[in-house]
Amino acid sequence: MRAAHRLTQRVATRQASAIAPTAGQGVNPAPTHMLPPVSLLVEQPEVGAFNPPKRLLMGPGPGNAHPRVHAAMALPQIGHMDGAFLQMAEEIKEMLRYAWQTKNPFTVPCSGTGSAAWEALCANLTSPGDKHLVLVNGYFGLRHCDMASRYGAEIIKLEKPWGEVFTPEEVDAACAEHKPDMIWVAHAETSTGACQPMDQLGEIARNHDCLLAADTVTSIGGLPVRLDEWGVDAAYAGGQKALSCPPGIAPLTFGDRALTKMDKRTAAGEQVKNWYLDMNMIKQYLVVNDFGVPRVYHHTAPISMAYALREALGILTEEGLEASWSRHRDAAEFFWNELEKIGLECH
Repeated sequence: MRAAHRLTQRVATRQASAIAPTAGQGVNPAPTHMLPPVSLLVEQPEVGAFNPPKRLLMGPGPGNAHPRVHAAMALPQIGHMDGAFLQMAEEIKEMLRYAWQTKNPFTVPCSGTGSAAWEALCANLTSPGDKHLVLVNGYFGLRHCDMASRYGAEIIKLEKPWGEVFTPEEVDAACAEHKPDMIWVAHAETSTGACQPMDQLGEIARNHDCLLAADTVTSIGGLPVRLDEWGVDAAYAGGQKALSCPPGIAPLTFGDRALTKMDKRTAAGEQVKNWYLDMNMIKQYLVVNDFGVPRVYHHTAPISMAYALREALGILTEEGLEASWSRHRDAAEFFWNELEKIGLECH
C-alpha cells in the first residue's frame, strides 16, 4: 500500500509540474523526480515558436478567419460532455438552421472539414447498390462519384462542360431513365464558381422517389440558400469560406426523408460503414430527445473549433443573411469588373 501511495504521489507531482508554470516565468519547472537516462531512437528536435506569415487569402478557401473567431478559439476549453458545451452546441444548431433556412431538427456540427460532413452524408444515406445521379459540371462532382462509389453506390453521371449548369428538364429526364436513389448536386461548384439553380429539383426528386443532396460548402453564408424551400433532403457545408471560420468543423443537416432512409437501413440490419461518422450514434450525443434519455458519449468533439464555428455563425446572425449575401455579391461583381479592365473574361 505504501509503495502504491508513493507511486500515486509521484504521478500527481509530475502531472502538477507539467501543468503549473513557475511564478513569473511562464515555463514548466524541472520535474521533481527524474527517470533514469534512456537511449532515444529519435533525438529531441530543435524547434522554436511557430510564427506563420500574414497572408491575405483570396483563393476559394480557406479564407481569412474573422479576428473574433480567432479570439474565440483561445477561450478556455471545457469538456465535450459539459452542460455548457452541449448548450453551445444547441446554439450552433439553431444558427445553422438560420444560415441554411431549414427547420431540420437534425442539423449538427460535424467533426472535421467539409469533406468529413460530405462523407457522413454518403456513409449514412447510401446502401450498397444504390444509384446516385451525380450532376458533374466541375471537379467536386467527380469527387462525389469517387466517394459514393466507395460505399457501394452505382454512379450515373449527368455531365456538362465545366462552368455550365443543368436545366430541370435534363435532371428530370435522367431520373426517368435511370431511376436513382439520390440526386447529388453542387449548389456552388467551387472549382468553377458556377451556381446551380435549385428550383424544381426537390419536386423532381419527390416525383421520382429519390433523395436530393446538396453541396453548399461554398455557398452557405455567401449566396441565398433555402434548403426547405428547395426541397433539399440532405446538405453539408464548410466553415472556411463565406463563414470566415478556420477549417476543421463542418455543418451537416438531414431532413425527414433522409432520416427515414437511415431508419430503413437500421431496420434491415445494415450497418453504417464508417464508425466515426455514424450519425445514428451522433444523434444520441448531439440531438436532444423527448424521453429524458441521457446523451451518450461518442467521440471527443473539437472544442475550440466549436467555439470558432459558434462565433462565425454569431457574426453572420448579427449581420443578417440578406446583408451577408449582398456583401459577397458586391465583392464578386467588383472582382469581375476588375478582371475586365485587364482583358480577362469570366466563363
